[in-house]
Amino acid sequence: MTGPDENGWSAHVTAALLGTERRDPPVLPEAPAGDGGGGDRAGRLLDQAALLTVRRRAGRVPSRAAPVPVALAPVEDAPVVPAPAAARLRRILGGEHARVLAEWLDAAAARGLRVPAQLLPDLLERGRGDRALRPSIARAAGRRGVWLALQNTDWAYLVGSGDDPGGGPEVWETGTRNRRVAYLTGLRETDPERAGELLRETWAKEPAPDRAAFLATFAHGLSPDDEEFLEAALEDRGKDVRQIASDLLARLPGSAYGERMAARARACLAAEVRTVRGRQQTWIKVDPPPAHDEEMARDGIPFHPAGSFVPRGGRPVGARSAWLREVLSRTPLTTWTELFGLPPIEIVCLPITAVAGGSGGAAARNEPEDGSDVHVGWARAAVIQRDAGWARALFKGGVMVDEPEALADLLPVLPEAERDTAAAGLIRWVKGEIDLLRVLERVPGPWTGALAAAVVAIVTAAAERETRREEHLVNQLCRLAHERLDPAAAPRLDALAAEAGAAAPRAVTDLIDTLRFRDEMLKELSS
Repeated sequence: MTGPDENGWSAHVTAALLGTERRDPPVLPEAPAGDGGGGDRAGRLLDQAALLTVRRRAGRVPSRAAPVPVALAPVEDAPVVPAPAAARLRRILGGEHARVLAEWLDAAAARGLRVPAQLLPDLLERGRGDRALRPSIARAAGRRGVWLALQNTDWAYLVGSGDDPGGGPEVWETGTRNRRVAYLTGLRETDPERAGELLRETWAKEPAPDRAAFLATFAHGLSPDDEEFLEAALEDRGKDVRQIASDLLARLPGSAYGERMAARARACLAAEVRTVRGRQQTWIKVDPPPAHDEEMARDGIPFHPAGSFVPRGGRPVGARSAWLREVLSRTPLTTWTELFGLPPIEIVCLPITAVAGGSGGAAARNEPEDGSDVHVGWARAAVIQRDAGWARALFKGGVMVDEPEALADLLPVLPEAERDTAAAGLIRWVKGEIDLLRVLERVPGPWTGALAAAVVAIVTAAAERETRREEHLVNQLCRLAHERLDPAAAPRLDALAAEAGAAAPRAVTDLIDTLRFRDEMLKELSS
């Protein structure tokens, strides 16, 4: 396109200033003689169109819309973190040791502290892209964090994720799903009867995803009063709703659901007294469910349970074995103490055999089988029912050495004083790098005491062997230890780094640096 000449350009500048002098726009000069080609005419047309656009924009009077009212930020109850801790959080948000952000937030919340207001925007933006951080952000962001999230739809994930849904009773009528879940959760803890009334009023009108989210709030303050509603939810048309209802009923002591499961379980496991070497001994006869029926499906036992047909110990876990695990995991553990008349530690050590023609051939040889399906089912039941006695028995009985991941899931059920010792013993049983890493993935931090010593010993031994395979193990262990290992373990790793000198594995030196950073971080939050 042919551009305007010098005079034309001045005319453009003048037109751009319209709105200050309110003059009519100047007219561009005619094209010079001899320049009458079609291209010039097209260029002139475009120039004038651009000029007209500028004129219209410059002459437009801005609208005077009423400002949207914004509620004042709420007053905070929790004190802000100390200045050194705030400065460290700024460094973490800037990328320094970013992986410890969740620990910083959780440690601050555990001490009743909150994030400084000026760092909230950066923190909320971080949670926008990292879902795993959101629960930690909700705990430490304070009331102003929720207030700020209400002003920006990109941060709306925070609204309803904490204890404060950001409103009163009207939230249940007009709020988003997250805010309604938060409101219902709070009400379940203070007035569960009212929470149930509200949910019953709208239940039939709620979409299936919302029904599932609302029903999950029953985990807070679960009681026998909830049984009728949960039983009705077993007939819900939503698959997730039915599954949540069955999972909650499995946690409810004395429920009809538990009695149905106990009846199924007693049909699968039976006590048999045998004479072995002149002594009477109790055995457990196992006969898994022969088929799947509608009643099992209604009670939340899927036709294809997770883990069926997956190789385990060189043989597949078939459908009948998977159904057995599901039934046992949902059966009250008191069923077995009543049936066998023994404490858990003795029950888990009883020899197990399959019924002739049942799940295995051990009965035909009058020999015990490994009992993995039974023990895994009991382990899952101990997790669901939070039964420390059964968890302790399964650890001490030594009957699940081939199921280390199932044992790792039991660790949170044990009393805190016992967890480190149990976890240390567990990782010493594990054979093979893959199983070791899978187990440690399931062991939450902090790794202290005997567990920390065991992890440092494994890292040290692997680093000293200096093989490619051991190098991979060291890298993966250090990756987990960055966020979970007790910072007090740093001096023990210092000795390894000092001995190796310049040849010290980079993963180990980076871990030491992170542990020192975390140690200073926790001290600042406690000052």
